[in-house]
Amino acid sequence: MAEDKLRLEIPVLLPAAAEACERCVQQLAEVLASRPGVAEAHVQGREDAVLCVHFDPAQISASQVRALAVQQGARLASASGHANFRLSQPLHARAARTLADDLRGRPGVLHADVGVTGAVLVEFDPAKVEPVALEAYLLERAAALGQSNAEAARRKSSAKEGEHGGHEHKPGEGREHKHGGPFGERTELVFAGLSAVVLLIGWLASFRLEGAIPLAFYLLAYGFGGYFTLREALENLRKRRFEIDTLMLVAAAGAAALGEWAEGALLLVLFSLGHALEHYAMGRARKAIEALAELAPERASRKRGDTFEDVPVEALEIGDIVMVRPNERLPADGVVVVGESSVNQAPVTGESMPVDKRAAGHDIAFETADAAQKVFAGTINGVGALEVRVARLSGESTLARVVTMVAEAEAQRSPTQRFTDKFERIFVPAVLLGVFALMFAWVVVDEPFSVSFYRAMAVLVAASPCALAISVPSAVLSGVARAGRGGVLVKGGGPLENLGRLQALAFDKTGTLTEGRPRVTDVVPAVGVDEARLLETAAAVEGLSDHPLAAAVVTAATERLPGPPGRAEAVESITGQGVRGRFGGEDVFIGKLKLFETVPGAPVPEQVRSEVERLSSSGRTVMVVRSGETYLGVIGLQDTPREGAAEVIAALRRLGVKRMIMLSGDNQGVADAIAAKLGLTDARGGLMPEDKVAFIKALREQAGGVAMVGDGVNDAPAMANATVGIAMGAAGSDVALETADVALMADDLRRLPFAVSLSRQTSAIIKQNLLVSLGMVAFLIPATIFGLKIGAAVVFHEGSTLLVVFNALRLLGHRDKP
Repeated sequence: MAEDKLRLEIPVLLPAAAEACERCVQQLAEVLASRPGVAEAHVQGREDAVLCVHFDPAQISASQVRALAVQQGARLASASGHANFRLSQPLHARAARTLADDLRGRPGVLHADVGVTGAVLVEFDPAKVEPVALEAYLLERAAALGQSNAEAARRKSSAKEGEHGGHEHKPGEGREHKHGGPFGERTELVFAGLSAVVLLIGWLASFRLEGAIPLAFYLLAYGFGGYFTLREALENLRKRRFEIDTLMLVAAAGAAALGEWAEGALLLVLFSLGHALEHYAMGRARKAIEALAELAPERASRKRGDTFEDVPVEALEIGDIVMVRPNERLPADGVVVVGESSVNQAPVTGESMPVDKRAAGHDIAFETADAAQKVFAGTINGVGALEVRVARLSGESTLARVVTMVAEAEAQRSPTQRFTDKFERIFVPAVLLGVFALMFAWVVVDEPFSVSFYRAMAVLVAASPCALAISVPSAVLSGVARAGRGGVLVKGGGPLENLGRLQALAFDKTGTLTEGRPRVTDVVPAVGVDEARLLETAAAVEGLSDHPLAAAVVTAATERLPGPPGRAEAVESITGQGVRGRFGGEDVFIGKLKLFETVPGAPVPEQVRSEVERLSSSGRTVMVVRSGETYLGVIGLQDTPREGAAEVIAALRRLGVKRMIMLSGDNQGVADAIAAKLGLTDARGGLMPEDKVAFIKALREQAGGVAMVGDGVNDAPAMANATVGIAMGAAGSDVALETADVALMADDLRRLPFAVSLSRQTSAIIKQNLLVSLGMVAFLIPATIFGLKIGAAVVFHEGSTLLVVFNALRLLGHRDKP
């Protein structure tokens, strides 16, 4: 069967929030794949990548496939809405899982994910439930789960337009705060401390007193230590779920039944203390993420005529002029129109050195302004005053979008986290069955029932996978937070884990490894042709092209010719080959040698061909110019490597990346010359865009995964097919910000080793945490079976939980320089 392929942009087919939903994207692919004539439909890359449809043109046309995709995308968009919520406090991993299950059980809710930092993503049927109803339910459930300040905020929705379509609630707006106890958000920690104090008093009293007095203190320890655990366990039991809290309470009750009040109280003291410290640690990771949102100022000085007025940043509109005084934070993304200064962009891009800014013309758009003319909200002005024309509303600034994407990433589960969740769901019921069987060990072994029962309770404590539940999310959140602080946006645990495991990196050449601003190095006219005619003809045609090579030719002609070059007519691009136009009454072709193998006309003379080979072998990009039937000669150009590119490649090699390949549309000689200069392991030249995609697919299969580094625009198809797509300069590019799995906010390749090293350390810490959590369970279960006491088991159990959390928090201090 003859087969064609069609690539469709998912953001065009689905609204913004639905485009970020893995279920919606996958459902769209499945619907298309089920249609007659469609052989396969699959997603290339992550959720915001492209949809590739393989179809038989004999049965269905490309236009029909496109229309079908648009129709099905619209159907999915109308069938489901998407909303993001934010709880005011982080949740424990088990509470987050409980809340996600509760949401999925609500009428009209199609899917829900809840992150431990309080980020909630919900896909719902707008015909059955409204976002405000979901918000109200979240408030109620958050309070039941012990949220100390349980308001939620809906930040983005793709529900149908209507009464609530664009409404937003901010934390605490129009509603009372509900507190988790008399000491506010510290109640759980205070209760754990009081439990420890009364347990200590009871234990000391037991040396001199017997009976009711020590028992009263133990009962108080049970009350303070078990309050939050009991509340969560009862809620889980009401939902017919057995979670870790339930196991702890059963074990504490079992110890009390055997008269081991001190051991039962110690269990609840340490469990509640670990619970509270875990809550505190996850709060630290969340605060590191939320610090991004606090970078932008709340007020701005807006120009009105000759005066300035102080207004909230939310009141700024596109086109407003704002004054930014020395050492103030920029209130919005925009273009400098008056003044010069240096701006510290580290809060957004991670660049260590301030960037010089200068005024642009009033008609320069933000998208076309260069890096020295555009500024970003949240960055810090230097010593000079600036007037900035606002280019984006406050909610649409680069900083705001990064904060939103990071919040969405919090609720995304990494592959390892999905595995541990599944493991827990099987493991906890298995533990309960095993403990139940151990309680009847006295039937087989000659021992009292009380001994068998005590051993069963000890095993119950030992087998509770508390450390496992928190081991992965704590590491992922700390890694995402540290990356954001370093000017790197990582869209969830999946890319963070995957990048840390990859051994192969592919780079686009132009604009990634090189400056992307080539210059003319050689002008070689053919026999009987003078240099002026060659340059003028080439510049006349290239002057109407937007290709970077064209600009270099025009610049060289302007510098070398006595007057400005003329202008050609009917100029059109020949994709991947060159350009054609009409100048001086003749058709002009400019491009690679292979172009002249496909267009009609005289063959390439041997002298021209030998010059092409000579220049190509020295690393030049070569253009052949033909006017009518006359070959005018060749022009050689060379792009310069980015500053520090060789050092970046060396740093990546030290980090353990074994293969680094450059992909280029230039000829193989040019690619090899630049690759050798930078220290790359391989280079592939002469590639068309589809060739890059095919190479990435092959390398992904061969190497078990590959990361593709580019600018996120021309490289989008190749990045979408890579295991991890990495875009540079995302702060100035909406497309790059949306396309990439990992976005380097600065247009600086030197941020890449930091991103890779952070991912490497995150992967290492996840492995360490899994080893500690599973290893402790594997050690404690046989140890308690063979006589280890409940008290000792509790110390080991809670110690491992705190160890994995604080091990994960080490990522917040990851060094910027690998």
